[in-house]
Amino acid sequence: MLEVSQVRKEYQAPGGPLTILSGVSFNFERGDAVAIMGPSGAGKSTLLYILGGLEQPTSGTVVLDGRNPYQMGEKELAAFRNQAIGFIFQDHCLLPQCSVLENVLVPTLVAQDAHNAGYMDRARQLLDQVGLGDRLRHRPAELSGGEKQRVALARALICKPLLLLCDEPTGNLDQASADVVASLLLELRERQETILVVVTHSAELASRFPARYELDHANLHAARA
Repeated sequence: MLEVSQVRKEYQAPGGPLTILSGVSFNFERGDAVAIMGPSGAGKSTLLYILGGLEQPTSGTVVLDGRNPYQMGEKELAAFRNQAIGFIFQDHCLLPQCSVLENVLVPTLVAQDAHNAGYMDRARQLLDQVGLGDRLRHRPAELSGGEKQRVALARALICKPLLLLCDEPTGNLDQASADVVASLLLELRERQETILVVVTHSAELASRFPARYELDHANLHAARA
């Protein structure tokens, strides 16, 4: 379970503290798929980074699978993010010098059991599932935008994360590619029982999710039907 309680985020500004998030609370369980919408500057990405252990909240708690990442040391936190959390951003962030298969395997390089955990077989299986089983040796420059984002999806899932966080995952894609990526996100989330949290400006993408929230004026609330 992902348990978020009274999370607040403030930044110091010349005119005083700037509140980005104010007392955000929610509980999500494995298999949940959640879309979070809101205007630019509402704090959607900030919330995602806090959930992912990338940015510490000013106050409040984040607990994933019974563990609070902000009570961990730097090395423990890095290992926790690597194994428990997957990230997909608007820009696929693939390594141009690496093949599709190598890009998917990048998160496994820091795992102590990387040579014995079956990651190679899993990477091939994931790439088959996202429709790229015949493109393993291609470089990112040889792929379309939608294909690159599908590689990013496989990479995010390689370590079987409990939580998959996506920041505008279809923002740079044409409509056909966006539909494919959205379908794969929801399908693989259900198959792997991962908690999926997506922040997006796209009402069309959000409408495909069983749970929808809006972030506005630093507060999170259920979206109107």
